[in-house]
Amino acid sequence: MKTEIKINEFERLDDLHRKGYKIIQDPKRFCFGIDAVLLSGFAKVKKGETLLDLGTGTGIIPILLEAKTLGAHFTGLEVQEESAKMAKRSVALNQLEEKVTICHGDLKQIKDLFPEEKFDVVTSNPPYMNEGGGLMNPHSAKAIARHEVLCTLEDVVAAAGKVLRVGGRFYMIHRPHRLTDIMVFFRQYKLEPKRVRFIQPFSDKAPTMVLVEGVKGGNPGVKVDAPLIVYSEAGKYTQEVYEIYYGEGQA
Repeated sequence: MKTEIKINEFERLDDLHRKGYKIIQDPKRFCFGIDAVLLSGFAKVKKGETLLDLGTGTGIIPILLEAKTLGAHFTGLEVQEESAKMAKRSVALNQLEEKVTICHGDLKQIKDLFPEEKFDVVTSNPPYMNEGGGLMNPHSAKAIARHEVLCTLEDVVAAAGKVLRVGGRFYMIHRPHRLTDIMVFFRQYKLEPKRVRFIQPFSDKAPTMVLVEGVKGGNPGVKVDAPLIVYSEAGKYTQEVYEIYYGEGQA
């Protein structure tokens, strides 16, 4: 019998357009954006593989990848307790308790949370902003999600390197201006960069995001994919982005 899941004040229920799944979100904290959805389209999870999502927030990436792939199990790690609790309720709402686990913990203590080389795949949509200053409230949920308040880019890559098995894959989305840092940290933690894809809002605009895949202990050699264009015209997704969101169909 399906357990009734409470939706708290200020929270909303959003349709994920996959298998009838829905997700609980609180706009006062942080809601997932297009970057998480595009990362779910870039990451590859093969049949029987296990995945860890670092800084899972609402749990969007594990839930979407459970819907899209044949992976065996999906784990989300989140440092903010209230966000982790909300993600757990979304898992229960979709009756995914046997496939998706949400853990409350700090990725900087990853060695105390999971065995080394435990996962086949790691994903992360980490905080992008590293300026540090100018935050109205550096401890707010939105600030923690957007700025490197509780973890840095290096912390995220180091955690992925510890828990990935040799040959395992790390998928991350970030901003293009951090690409040099990303490549340096990947190699430092034995994650060989293998695939890069830039994301452009329109075909004639500069990239605003970048997707990167690294392989634990992989051989040198990186492939740059054709750019992913988000909009064909104002307010209309390209066919590829439409299919990432909704599956097969017409944009």
